Amino acid sequence: MKFASFTKNGRPSVGVISEDGERIAVYDLPENEASRGVAALIERDTMPAVLEEVSVSSVALTAPIPRPARNIFCVGKNYFEHAHEFSKSGFDSSAAAGAVPKNPIIFSKVPETVIAAGDDIRIDPEVSEAVDYEAELAVIIGKGGRGIAPENALDHVWGYTIVNDITARDLQGRYSQWLIGKSQDTFCPMGPYAVTRDEIDIADTAIRCFVNDELRQESNTGLLIFDVPTIIATISAGVTLQPGDVIATGTPAGVGIGFDPPRYLKDGDAVRVEIDGIGTLTNRCVSNHARQAKAAAG
Repeated sequence: MKFASFTKNGRPSVGVISEDGERIAVYDLPENEASRGVAALIERDTMPAVLEEVSVSSVALTAPIPRPARNIFCVGKNYFEHAHEFSKSGFDSSAAAGAVPKNPIIFSKVPETVIAAGDDIRIDPEVSEAVDYEAELAVIIGKGGRGIAPENALDHVWGYTIVNDITARDLQGRYSQWLIGKSQDTFCPMGPYAVTRDEIDIADTAIRCFVNDELRQESNTGLLIFDVPTIIATISAGVTLQPGDVIATGTPAGVGIGFDPPRYLKDGDAVRVEIDGIGTLTNRCVSNHARQAKAAAG
C-alpha cells in the first residue's frame, strides 16, 4: 500500500493512495495522531475507518513523517562508485581508512531538517557555498528492537520512502563529524509518499536523481555495499530502534562533488529524486538572498 501525509484546510491528515495515484482515502484519526504522519499507522492492528476520498491535487502533501521523533539515521559511502568519488573529493574525513568502508558509516540528521515534496531547499551562501544532493532510499522502522539479527531485520521494517540527503560539503569536510554539514535547515526533503515493505523489492529497485532535468544519479538499491538487514543489525547492536525511526541507506555515484569541477546546487535549481514504486520527490533551491529580495518586494 502507498500512503500520504497531508494537510487539508489546515488540518493534518493521513490516507492511502488509490492505484491510479489520483485520489486519497482519508483516515479517521484525531488531529494529534494525524500530525505524526504515517507513524500514526505503524503500531495499529487495523487501519482506521475511511472518512472520505479526495483528490491528491486538492491537498498539500507533507513529509510522510513530518517531524521524526528522533534524529534520522544515515549511512555514508554505501555504494562502491560513490565511495570512490567521495574519497577523491578532498572532503572525506574518513578517506584515510580507505575509499570503501569496512563497516557501515553511521551518522544522523536532526528532525528539523525534514521538509515535504515541493518545499524549498534553503541555501545560505554565508554558511556554505558547496551544497550537494544525495538521492536515497529510506527505511521506516515498524517494530522496534535491540540486537536485531540480519536474518530477522526485515521483519522490523514497516516500509520505505525517499530522502534527499542534502549536504554542505565544505562543512562536512571542515568538521570530522558530519552532523553540522548534514543538518542545516531544510536539508532532508522526504516523500512524497511512503510504501509498505511489500510494495518494492529492495534487492532490485531503480533510483535516479535529476538536477534541472539532467540525469545525475542512476543506480539500483541492489548495489548497496551494506544491505538493509546489515544496516539495521549494525545500528541496533547497541541502540534500541523504535517504531517510526527513519534510516537513509546511502546515495549512489553522481553527486555534485563527483564532478570536476564540482557541480553544487545553486539558487533556482530543481532537484528530482525518483525511486520506482515509491514516487518522485521534487524540491527547488532558493538562496537566502532570493528569499530576502522576494520578502522585501512584498
